[in-house]
Amino acid sequence: MTDQPSNSPETVTVEFAVGIGDGKFTASAIVPAGLTNLTQILPVLQSLDDSLIAGVTAQLAEAGQIVSCKLGCTHCCRQLVAINTFEAEALTAWIQTLPESRQQQLAQRFHQALLKLAAAGLIDRMVNEDWLADTESSNQFALDYLYQRIPCPFLEDESCSIYPMRPLVCREYLVTSAPEHCIDPSTLQSLPVRLPLHFSRSLNVISAVLEQDTRGWIPLLFLFAWMKAGAHPGEAVAGTGPQVLLEFVKTLNHAVPPAPSAERPPEN
Repeated sequence: MTDQPSNSPETVTVEFAVGIGDGKFTASAIVPAGLTNLTQILPVLQSLDDSLIAGVTAQLAEAGQIVSCKLGCTHCCRQLVAINTFEAEALTAWIQTLPESRQQQLAQRFHQALLKLAAAGLIDRMVNEDWLADTESSNQFALDYLYQRIPCPFLEDESCSIYPMRPLVCREYLVTSAPEHCIDPSTLQSLPVRLPLHFSRSLNVISAVLEQDTRGWIPLLFLFAWMKAGAHPGEAVAGTGPQVLLEFVKTLNHAVPPAPSAERPPEN
């Protein structure tokens, strides 16, 4: 990992490489030269994740496999989304900049979604089960949630209203199968794109250590409840831009995705 001066005296370009099997992922990022924290450099991580995904997508296209996800395809926006606490902090900060009427509208959407989950008996299971684990019960829970067809509160007119800052896990969910297969993965096999690295899982690893929680994430639908605590997890991973990025990069090799399961619905 090396630092180089950038065009701005307030930033620095960092180059790094992460081993992936017999190869490696190399990238560069412009980060603040001065003090910052992990939540504040989330846009940098989002850009890096996008670059990685674009590279994988290009390789698939060369092999004749086309990613079918596109604007207007929102089946995955009915799945239960996991966000780490740093993304929760960033979304909180953004929501608090919105007009009061808009904040109330979003709060009502989240509330209505939780009421539907409670009516379906899924709230307790959401809290007590690790629904990202590759187990029979978690797989069934993922399907039971999907069957409720509860849209993400940020979904408007079948389009993501927070697309530029959407969670990393949403960016990393791609398929090469027909979009309609995502409606019911238990009967229509979907073909998720396997990424060599998952930036979302790396942030989960860091969040789990800070929160002393084995998961390191919260359900997106719990965001407004989480906001009430006024937590600022990003401050626990602070330093100069290169230092903070290094802390993140060190976790990448510890967040290699597991082998995909044919019986399990694709993760969101």
